Amino acid sequence: MGIIEIIGIAGSVSLLSGWRLYLCIFATGLAMRLEALPVPEHLASLGVLENPWVMGIAAIGALAEFFADKVMWLDTAWDTLHTAVRPIGGALLALAIVDPSDPATQVIAFLLGGGASFLAHGGKASARAVVNTSPEPVSNAVVSTGEDIATVGLLWLAYEYPMVAAGIAVVLFALMIALLLIARRIIKRVFFRMPKPDGRGGAG
Repeated sequence: MGIIEIIGIAGSVSLLSGWRLYLCIFATGLAMRLEALPVPEHLASLGVLENPWVMGIAAIGALAEFFADKVMWLDTAWDTLHTAVRPIGGALLALAIVDPSDPATQVIAFLLGGGASFLAHGGKASARAVVNTSPEPVSNAVVSTGEDIATVGLLWLAYEYPMVAAGIAVVLFALMIALLLIARRIIKRVFFRMPKPDGRGGAG
């Protein structure tokens, strides 16, 4: 496995961790335990993810996140609580993916992994804040379910096809940037349309 594939996998997993950290850990550990995910020798440190205790805690976290993420405004509170957790988790996952005999690469992976997770977390949280402005709760559950499916599917693609992982990371990065820009524009528009204390609308 070349450096491009390793960086691609690390980037993809880190970005996806910004969406669903616990699901990424549990799905990876489960795939390894079922031997559906062959792990190269230099990625042996990922074996900790199939530890029963790690999988159990990740499963509880994934289950809690599954329900919390589908309730209007509770998802925003959950995202706020995980503002530090997801980037750190994504950084550690990226760190586990690179060759432990190369300290420089490990430092780079840790920094980039944390940054990628934070970016993905920011894009997700901003997009969900916009969705929460909708008066009906259905859209919230639909978007959350879509994130669940996309996370599992893209995680599988990244591990199964390392050559595609770099492309997945680039697409996810572009998507996160787009979500942040769109959310910023919508939130700004909603803010300026809010009525002022004197009863008049905001600047048009």
